[in-house]
Amino acid sequence: MRSIVDYLHLDIEDGDVVTLTVNRPSARNALSVGVLTELRHFLRTASKPMILTGAPGPAFVAGADIREMAPMTPDEGAAFGRLGQEVMNLLESVPAPVIACVDGYALGGGCELAMAADFIYATSKAVFGQPEVLLGLIPGFGGCVRLQQLVGPGLARELIYSGRKVEAAQAQRIGLVNQVFDSREDMLAAAARTLGEIAVNSPTAVALCKAAINGSRGANVETGLDLEATAFRQAFTTPDMREGTAAFLAKRTPVFRHA
Repeated sequence: MRSIVDYLHLDIEDGDVVTLTVNRPSARNALSVGVLTELRHFLRTASKPMILTGAPGPAFVAGADIREMAPMTPDEGAAFGRLGQEVMNLLESVPAPVIACVDGYALGGGCELAMAADFIYATSKAVFGQPEVLLGLIPGFGGCVRLQQLVGPGLARELIYSGRKVEAAQAQRIGLVNQVFDSREDMLAAAARTLGEIAVNSPTAVALCKAAINGSRGANVETGLDLEATAFRQAFTTPDMREGTAAFLAKRTPVFRHA
C-alpha cells in the first residue's frame, strides 16, 4: 500500500515494514519547514520497522532548505532548529528498528536525519558531511551531538570545523556507515533482508534493546548499567519472554506476537 502526502511517500509492505521516502526531488529532497512538519506528524505515531530514504536523484537529503533559512530572524532560526531537533528525536525514538538508506548526498540536515536512524546503509555514491560552517552556521538538528557519538569527539570536531565531506567508503571506515553497496537496489534489498532477520525476534525485546542503547549513550557506565538492568527486568514482565524461553526449552521455534 502506498500513501502520498506533499513531501513524503509511505510504502507499507505486508503490514510490517514501512519505506519512508522524503520526496522533494526538485530541491534535492531538502528539509524545509513543510518537509519537517510532515515528518513530525508521521513520526509521532510511527511504530513499525522502517527503511528511510530519499527520492532517487543526486541526493538522499541535500540538507536543510537554504533558500528558506537565509532570510530567517534569530528567533525564526531557533524555531527552525528546534523543529529539526524534534523530528530527529522522534525518529530516534521509534520503538522499531529504522535503517537509513543513503544514495547520493547526505549533507547538513540530511546527515543529521540519517544519523537519527538506528544505523546507515549507503551506496558507493553516498557523500556525508556537516558543512554548515561554510554558510556561517552550525549543525542545528543534532549533528554536534550525534556525529561525535558515532565517530568520536576528535573526528567529529575535525569534520564539523572543516566542513569536509566524506565519501561512502571512508564513512564506513570511521563507523558512520554500516555497509556500502554498489547500487540503490542492492542497498534497499539488503535493508529489507536485515529487517526481515530482525522481524523473527521478539519485537518487545528489540524495542527494549533500542531504549537501553539510546538511553545509555553518553551516560557513565553506572547509569548505563542501571538503564540496562531496568530494561532487563521489564523483559521478564512480557509474554514474549515466556514464549521465547518456553520455545527454547521445548526445542521449537518461538511464536512472538507482532502488533
